[in-house]
Amino acid sequence: MTALLDVNVLIALGWRNHVHHTAARKWFTRSSSRGWATTPITEIGFVRISSNRRLMKVSTTPATAIAQLEALRRLPGHAFWPDDVPLVVGVGGDRAAVSTHRLVTDRHLIALAARYGGRLVTFDATLADSASAGVVELL
Repeated sequence: MTALLDVNVLIALGWRNHVHHTAARKWFTRSSSRGWATTPITEIGFVRISSNRRLMKVSTTPATAIAQLEALRRLPGHAFWPDDVPLVVGVGGDRAAVSTHRLVTDRHLIALAARYGGRLVTFDATLADSASAGVVELL
């Protein structure tokens, strides 16, 4: 089952100075042979957060972040998943699943993972609920 890396996992994988780099790298070494994916949302998030001085201890320029993203995409097993799930479809009609603004993107990524027969890989323990059982892997 292909793994859709959420933005935090992608950032941790891409930057050695990230607090979770070792955990992300270990997971990637163990699991990437089954395939891993990015989407427009995760790629944009990677560049945006990587180049934000408020969020990264060592930030970079957008151009450098894009170059790092391109290097990650060249690693074996990568697939790019188009974002072809409308938000309304993504929550499956269950508006209660998006109970806070912080869950909008997360629930959409879960819907994309389900759409492509994959799973969302994340550090975010709040996503391991019954609604996403089998579609979310926590690191």
